[in-house]
Amino acid sequence: MRVLVTGHRGYIGSVLTAVLRHGRHEVYGLDAGFYKGCEFGRTREEVPNFDVDVRDVEFADLLPFDAVVHLADVPSDSSIDADGALAKDVIECGTVRLAECCRQAGVSRLVYVSTCDVYGRQYGTMDEADRPVPLTPHASAKLVAERAIQQMATDWFAPVVLRCPSVYGVSPGLHLDSLTNDFVASALTTGAVRLPGDGREWYAAVHVEDFARACVAVLASSSELVSRNIFNVVPSGPETRVIDIADTVVELVPESQRGPGLVRFDGPNCRIDGHRFTIAFPEFEFRWSLRAGIRQLRAAMMGTGMTPSDYRGDRFRRGSMLWTLMNRGDLDRSLRIVRRGSGVRAVASSRSKRSGLQRLPHRRSPETCVQTP
Repeated sequence: MRVLVTGHRGYIGSVLTAVLRHGRHEVYGLDAGFYKGCEFGRTREEVPNFDVDVRDVEFADLLPFDAVVHLADVPSDSSIDADGALAKDVIECGTVRLAECCRQAGVSRLVYVSTCDVYGRQYGTMDEADRPVPLTPHASAKLVAERAIQQMATDWFAPVVLRCPSVYGVSPGLHLDSLTNDFVASALTTGAVRLPGDGREWYAAVHVEDFARACVAVLASSSELVSRNIFNVVPSGPETRVIDIADTVVELVPESQRGPGLVRFDGPNCRIDGHRFTIAFPEFEFRWSLRAGIRQLRAAMMGTGMTPSDYRGDRFRRGSMLWTLMNRGDLDRSLRIVRRGSGVRAVASSRSKRSGLQRLPHRRSPETCVQTP
């Protein structure tokens, strides 16, 4: 299968491309390149890719592909998107436009990676049938995009939504905006794990490799199983609170301790049920436990020599890095390239820049498009 991954240099994308290649898929990437130079550790061989903002994709660009996995996103950081304009432009409008281009180009499968943040703060255990209550512009835009692409399904175009909880684990695109990753980095570099709030909030999490494998499982499934469907990709097992993650990190990182909370926890707070995904994909196995993932992070961060300045700096924090690029004049407030800087690649908007996609052999027309096996 020829698969295009948007946001392929990101945290999930850089792992997903490797998993897809291991499964002998023909993989291509599409990324605006905002985080060039922010790689963690040894980077893997990069897949053929195109420096194009997802908002600039045209249907002709997608003609060569059988499936698209849409990961390209903006950070859920209110400091760079206080009024939600970026979320609406990149997430809501950008995703709907991409889906329309997929359908027009005859792409048979669109896997849209959404977020479990759409459930907000609710009592009880939330599953896909429960009413979402998003608390942020980012989560609201994700929900609007979900509903819009579901309505685009046809007999040959099968969009599917994967709601992702917090992701942790080692990736060439590592960032510390994930709570678990932040805790491990803080314990190693400062000797302390500081809770946001009192730590009593419920916190669902999945290892980045397990989530990437879940995307591949969805790509390989029948259209009848996944089309128009939504799945919470959440491993079963004991439910976890923020304080449980902090205590596990302190246990596994020598000479660290849990410190008092410094800020209020403003993330989602509810239990997430992942049984629909488990039932739909009975052969899929979540291979990573939280403890194993923390050990992996500890070993990788020690191996790369992560320092306190790495932890406190913007290199591994997506919202902070975007602020740096904007303040330096490389990006405008809509995250469009102003000038080429050392930390960002120029976004290709001309036809000559994106000709690499069009040089690929095209598939058959949408009317004769073969369904994913």
